[in-house]
Order: sequence, then structure tokens, then C-alpha cells
Amino acid sequence: NEMGDVVQLEHRVSKLEGVLHLEKMITTSGDKVFATNGEKADFDTAVKKCKEAGGAIASPRNPKENDAILYFVKKFNTYAYLGIKASLIPSKFQFLDGTPLTYTNWHSNEPSGKGEE
Repeated sequence: NEMGDVVQLEHRVSKLEGVLHLEKMITTSGDKVFATNGEKADFDTAVKKCKEAGGAIASPRNPKENDAILYFVKKFNTYAYLGIKASLIPSKFQFLDGTPLTYTNWHSNEPSGKGEE
């Protein structure tokens, strides 16, 4: 029966999510799930891998989502690519889809493009 299949699938997804939480490979913020495979890659490869997995590269839209990304930065002691790019307007940034940023959390005197943003 269709309802039973849905319940079984939800149970399997829930179990998988639990395992990934234990392995510290996913974290959540609101209804968003942030995940990593822990591998290093360049920006274009990261965007491609996220899309292949059915998601998108992380684009923090509030402090809690930023903290979810920071979780992986601290765990793997590395940087994280974000789904933002420079705008045509100098010193402005936008999401990859072209919409303006509604949340930023830059360090002082950033962004500089030197990796300390």
C-alpha cells in the first residue's frame, strides 16, 4: 500500500539522517539540511557535487544557517565555499541566482578576496 511505502521511506531516511548526524556529516538549521562529504574541492566542483546530490552549495541567509556552515569549518579545520558571487556593482555580492544578499557576517575590512571574509 502506498501509505505504508511512504512511512517506510520516511523511517529509512530518518535512520540515515541519524547515522549521518552521528558521523558529523550533516547538521540542520530550520528546515534546511547542511551536509558534506568531507572532501576538498574547488568551487566549481563543489557546486557540481551539490547539484548532483540534489541540493545546492550553502548560501547562509541568517545567523543560524551561518552557524550550521561554521560547524563544518570547525570540524574539518578548513574554509567553506558559499553560494555567493561578486555583483556587477563594485564591493557588492549576490547569491549565485543573482538575487541580492539579505544577510552578511563579514569580518572587519572584509570582503577582501584573501580568504578571511
